[in-house]
Amino acid sequence: MERDGDQLSARPALETEGLRFLHVTVGSLLATYGWYIVFSCILLYVVFQKLSTRLRALRQRHLDQAAAALEPDIVVKRQEALAAARLKMQEELNAQVEKHKEKLRQLEEEKRRQKIEMWESMQEGKSYKGNTRKPQQEEDSPGPSTSSVIPKRKSDRKPLRGGGYNPLSGEGGGTCSWRPGRRGPSSGG
Repeated sequence: MERDGDQLSARPALETEGLRFLHVTVGSLLATYGWYIVFSCILLYVVFQKLSTRLRALRQRHLDQAAAALEPDIVVKRQEALAAARLKMQEELNAQVEKHKEKLRQLEEEKRRQKIEMWESMQEGKSYKGNTRKPQQEEDSPGPSTSSVIPKRKSDRKPLRGGGYNPLSGEGGGTCSWRPGRRGPSSGG
């Protein structure tokens, strides 16, 4: 009997020591890594929720596709709707093409009319460009239509630099050229 009493008294001591050890170990683990564990649990929960909704949607899509494959009426309706949408888009494109062709025709007609006017003015001995400027001058100033000062056209002006000049290229800059200084130590006392 004594032996049974020793075992009973020894057992709670081992259990309390085990609980104390577990309490100290878990307590130090939570004290050190507690926030990391909390945030990782929250992150796992959010990821699990997202994945579960996507998996449900994926399963539903597979079920819908299987049902649609079994029902040919739905497939036919879907194909008809697709064909109608394509036809509508093609009609819109054709309308845009017709508008563009009409604009091109109008531009061609305008060019042809201008050529005819230029040819008629040449037959009369007038300059075509002079004819186009006279109505503009008459609208601008009510004075006499002939003026002694003819404004210079911009195309007659000489460009300041050549067409290939680029200030960032470092070429053709004339006498001004910048060079970086030496990289070595300064030679001064």
